[in-house]
Amino acid sequence: MAGPPADWTRAPVAFGRRAVPQLFGELMRPEAEVRLRALASLCGLMRDPERVYQAVRGGFLEQLKVLFVDEDPSVRTKTCELLHLMTSHSISRQALLSSSLLHPLALLMDDPSSSCRRSLLLVLNSLALLPEGAEALLTLVPKLMQKLRQVMEEEVEVEEVLLLSTITSCSRLDALPALACDAVLLVGGRLSHLSPNIRREASAALMALSACEEGRRRVCEEALLPAVVELLQDGDVAVQANAAGVLMYTGVITTGKQRCLDLNVIPMLLDLVTRDQEQQEERSRKALIMFSLRALTTLAEAPLGRRLLLEQLPLLVRRSEAAEEDLDIRRAAQTAVLINKQRRQTETDMIPYSP
Repeated sequence: MAGPPADWTRAPVAFGRRAVPQLFGELMRPEAEVRLRALASLCGLMRDPERVYQAVRGGFLEQLKVLFVDEDPSVRTKTCELLHLMTSHSISRQALLSSSLLHPLALLMDDPSSSCRRSLLLVLNSLALLPEGAEALLTLVPKLMQKLRQVMEEEVEVEEVLLLSTITSCSRLDALPALACDAVLLVGGRLSHLSPNIRREASAALMALSACEEGRRRVCEEALLPAVVELLQDGDVAVQANAAGVLMYTGVITTGKQRCLDLNVIPMLLDLVTRDQEQQEERSRKALIMFSLRALTTLAEAPLGRRLLLEQLPLLVRRSEAAEEDLDIRRAAQTAVLINKQRRQTETDMIPYSP
């Protein structure tokens, strides 16, 4: 009986623990076809954590450096695909960050092959999810910002989304490198983009940038709050949550409070807090309510905000007492209620007594 047909796109794989050394050895062969087939087989093997461990512990990652400058774009692309598969495992991410591969790998951001660039950006995005990965990529933020400007001009959505996501992860650790590259103005211009994916990533990036004092100030200076407030009505719950997060941060400074109140955001935030969201977006729904409640708490520090919230205090009380509600949301609502009541009592105590 005949066996299954051979897959000519992949190299034959040796048995057991010999497979990984054999395939990495074939990557050094001069024939591009042989290298491609070996890479394809390695991509299949690296879905197994034990194979990934063997490749890392055997020191085979360093052998990939020469393939970053391979004359065949398919080889460069497949090498990045292999690294992306491997970085789904913690041991590979750690090994890549501690190796000498990161700098030459980052040079592929300017690769003429769009497939190679996208595969590389997937690798960088995966690395940035780790705090140590985001820290290692901070030195690349100026390059990432430069590339972001380029893909925005060319309207390459996939690359733009990946770049925005990576910059967001880095900015959550330290926003100053991106702020030094005018990230607030650049990202703010994408808040009204037609693509929900770009709006989602742009608003997430702006939220990360506004977490620091300098970022909040620039959001106000660039007059981005009207566009942010408009996103509170977006059809994507994650976009709404990010917008509420930006308001939560910018409301910390006096200028941010005043501009939020001028835009009449309190009724919109209250509506988001009390509105029922779709259950399939539970994580985004929770973030939206938490950020909205914290934004309301911050705005209550201003007399006008406090007066508006006191009129609607029963809505917050119901949210804080709902037994079926998430514990974090109930606590955030209780904080908002408590702060408003305390400030009202403080103002009452300050009224002079008239006999």
